[in-house]
Amino acid sequence: MIIKKYYEDPHMLHENTMPNRSYYIPASRMMHNLVENREESDRFQLLNGNWGFKYFSSIYDLEEEFYMNNFDVSQFDSIPVPGAWQNFGYDSHQYTNIRYPFPFDPPYVPQDNPCGAYVWDFDYKRKDDAPNAYLVFEGVDSCFYVWVNGKYIGYSQVSRSTSEFDLTDVLQEGKNRLAVLVLKWCDGSYMEDQDKFRMSGIFRDVYLLHRPKEGIFDYFIKTEHTKDKAVVTAEITYFDKTVPTKVTLMNKEGAVLSTKEIKESKENNTTAVFEIEQPTLWNAETPYLYTIVFETADEVITDRVGIRKISIEDCVVKLNDRPIVFHGVNRHDSDPVTGPVISIAQMKKDMEMMKLHNFNAIRSSHYPNAPYFYQLCDEYGFYVVGEADNESHGPCEIYYENNEFEYKSKRWNETISDNPEYIEATVDRVKRCVEREKNRPCIVIWSMGNECAYGCTIEESLKWTKSFDNSRLTQFESARYHGENRKYDFSNLDLFSRMYPLFHEVDEYLNNDPDKPFILIEYSHAMGNGPGDFEDHFQLFHENDIMCGGFVWEWCDHAIYKGQAEDGRAMYYYGGDHGEEVHDSNFCMDGLVYPDRRPHTGLMEYKNVYRPVRVKAFDQATKQVTLQSYLDFTNTKDAIRMMYELHCDGQTLQSGELTGHDIAPFETAVLEVPVSVPEKGRAFLKISYYSVNATALVPAGHLLGFDEVPLDNADSRNQKVAEALEQFGKAGKDLQVEETVKEVMVSGENFRYCLDKRTGLFTKLEFNGIDQIEKPMEVNIWRAPTDNDMYIKLEWYRARFDKTKTRAYETEVEQQDGCVVIHTRMSLAADAVQKILKMDTTWMIDGQGMISMKMNVERCPEFPMLPRFGIRLHLKKDMDGISYYGMGPMESYIDKHRAASHGLYSAKAAQLHEDYTRPQENGSHYDCSYVMAEGTDSGLAVFSENGFSFNASIYTQEELTEKKHNFELVPAENTILCLDYAQNGIGSNSCGPEVLGKYRLDQKNFVFQLTMKPYQN
Repeated sequence: MIIKKYYEDPHMLHENTMPNRSYYIPASRMMHNLVENREESDRFQLLNGNWGFKYFSSIYDLEEEFYMNNFDVSQFDSIPVPGAWQNFGYDSHQYTNIRYPFPFDPPYVPQDNPCGAYVWDFDYKRKDDAPNAYLVFEGVDSCFYVWVNGKYIGYSQVSRSTSEFDLTDVLQEGKNRLAVLVLKWCDGSYMEDQDKFRMSGIFRDVYLLHRPKEGIFDYFIKTEHTKDKAVVTAEITYFDKTVPTKVTLMNKEGAVLSTKEIKESKENNTTAVFEIEQPTLWNAETPYLYTIVFETADEVITDRVGIRKISIEDCVVKLNDRPIVFHGVNRHDSDPVTGPVISIAQMKKDMEMMKLHNFNAIRSSHYPNAPYFYQLCDEYGFYVVGEADNESHGPCEIYYENNEFEYKSKRWNETISDNPEYIEATVDRVKRCVEREKNRPCIVIWSMGNECAYGCTIEESLKWTKSFDNSRLTQFESARYHGENRKYDFSNLDLFSRMYPLFHEVDEYLNNDPDKPFILIEYSHAMGNGPGDFEDHFQLFHENDIMCGGFVWEWCDHAIYKGQAEDGRAMYYYGGDHGEEVHDSNFCMDGLVYPDRRPHTGLMEYKNVYRPVRVKAFDQATKQVTLQSYLDFTNTKDAIRMMYELHCDGQTLQSGELTGHDIAPFETAVLEVPVSVPEKGRAFLKISYYSVNATALVPAGHLLGFDEVPLDNADSRNQKVAEALEQFGKAGKDLQVEETVKEVMVSGENFRYCLDKRTGLFTKLEFNGIDQIEKPMEVNIWRAPTDNDMYIKLEWYRARFDKTKTRAYETEVEQQDGCVVIHTRMSLAADAVQKILKMDTTWMIDGQGMISMKMNVERCPEFPMLPRFGIRLHLKKDMDGISYYGMGPMESYIDKHRAASHGLYSAKAAQLHEDYTRPQENGSHYDCSYVMAEGTDSGLAVFSENGFSFNASIYTQEELTEKKHNFELVPAENTILCLDYAQNGIGSNSCGPEVLGKYRLDQKNFVFQLTMKPYQN
């Protein structure tokens, strides 16, 4: 073997790396554009490019000293740096959440450890005023060895951290050769068990920094403030000794506020202190940044300063002495094409979408991002949880004789997090995170990592963190998992952190004299169609000040792009699609956006739930609306334009602007809305909130959210429905009834219907010679399980809800007042199980061909909550023109409809399909008054006074259930129309609490009424 086995030694973490320091890019002059354009600095030499590369499936196959200058690399391939080698045909992708993708034997990794040999030739020109050279790697997975010009330079690990090497004595004028050996696994991989695709290689930037022989090595900027004054302290560390330095503090506009001169000294550290009168403080709503400039004889470092204070007072988290609530999201570095290689443009795209959808916080799950990510968060205004690259989740899922989680959780910490052998490695990971980003005002919380359980490694990390930086808060959700063999020290934890607790568990904590603020570091698992509990969590966060908010899991779906299918759809692969044995299927598809950043409907839901203003009450008599601001620092008059509309049955009757609002943060105000409520129709007052001023990411006039307030009147029915129902039985010619042992046939002037007496359901709806249904009508309780049905679906399958049949016991037919009345007793059951439902159903058919249905339903309480209840129609294929009055235009459900609003909408059935990567229930519309399915020659209208849900699709629920990828779906031969009394709630139970009781379809008795009217175009 040509290398030493550092990669299996938990005490050999780095060799010949520079000490940790804060991130900055030096230059020979003052430069203000280095966040996004650091390559413009004359002291920055980017080494990215198409490097020579050779992949070895085992470290033992690498036998030649490829790093020597005279080694012939002509047979090497070429690979982009930065890049992950799995994305270029080497090795294979693997997604796993918890389980290690290799045998659990720390610190040892597989003997045949795959590796990649990289070679890059570059030119170097020594600068007289910056003769020293430092080689910087910002991200290499998992560990790497470095040689320059054939000389061994050093070794490092911790994939998502910066490693810096001094090359001053090794580089030569002109051509130089850099060689890097990257191993797929190392002892550190046991601490990098994050929920993600496992990819390898040099995946972040590589560059040289040209530095003077003497100068600034590091600095730590600290701020404190009172109401009228701020103090900014820069603690400066030099390479060897203090050199003459000018430190200048400027405001956002570039005006110099103060300058400090530092004299030469033998000491290698000093401080510069600035006082600012009437400072402008930094927060996520107004992220004001000062500029600080460090100038020595041969170098200038420019950085930005945000003055803010994060604190806890009486168990309440405050920023700048005001309570705040984190409206946050967990974000991985992930792209379907580039994998973990994320450019500034990609980061900005994510941040722009987050701002447009009302997020104010990001957790860098579960590792540090590239350093400029945090500078962008400073600039754009995000509160950040800075998390160390530390997760040892796998020990929770090794083999235990007792497989109960309660037992495993007490042993989870034994091998790593409570093992003194890993204290050094764990503290190192935390130090690398904290020291690099210690100057970023956006970071308000340090996280020791994720899902490791608790032990001495975390205790020591927390102790170091609080001693190094007591200006920020600390959190570690896994502190609740530990053994019972000793007393653990939690004194350096500031926040009580949980993931996905049951709502009553939160209440229990809040009601039992808590000593720490409560933060949901993960909640509302956004997998597939969901989440359905945003509103409930919003209420939780704002009912008690001890709740400081939370971070949705997670921002984006993780997937690998595999080209386009024949129908043009992107093909995304998830776990198990790459031939891997250990994987967690599509559990990586759990984001608010698709892999290509198209918004999920869940993101739209989040946006309106977390709107900056809400209607708390509306008094129709006085026309006064009570509004509450949920802004933390900004008055509504300075940020928001409010518009109102009065809608009735989908028509806008009145509109205008609400002026004169002046609502301080978290305060309420009463305004008059000059509307006149109509006497008839479904009427709503809609108040919309728009941004007034353009910011870096949000344009002026952007819709921030809306409220829709139902209004009372004499007749609150949709009047189109009311008129249709009032016509029932009042027109048409006499009806003819034919009855056989199997069927009831009802005929009128231009229609002929057939009901099967064995099922109690129609098999034919012929109108003007056209049969509108091409398969028999069905009672329908099945839905293609959503990802959030992950656990309840097991009960649904056990109950055989997907295999049901309808049976009628007796059918009675009579004519009343010009109508035919068919009364039938029915049940729904499946092979091998008892009756699931009993249904007492009455059908009435009038002379126009209108059909009224009333079902009295009794559910057997032995069975679990139903996925849905309704009837399913297989309409003619061309009856795919759908128009409706209800909640749209996006899909909506009983617990997931805040992004939708009542109105008139129309679309083709294919357009109503929400194309989740793993097919599942989608596209339903909640609280509808009517829906119309129209074809070339005829249509079917469905009405209800009570409201119903419908789903119109080109796919059957069986097809959505069976297929694993959206690009595998085959359209049905019919247009599928599901008319539902209700659907079960969506929730977020894929990794969260069960659907709340108020959203469950588990009533023992209910009544479902609809009226159907076929018509000719």
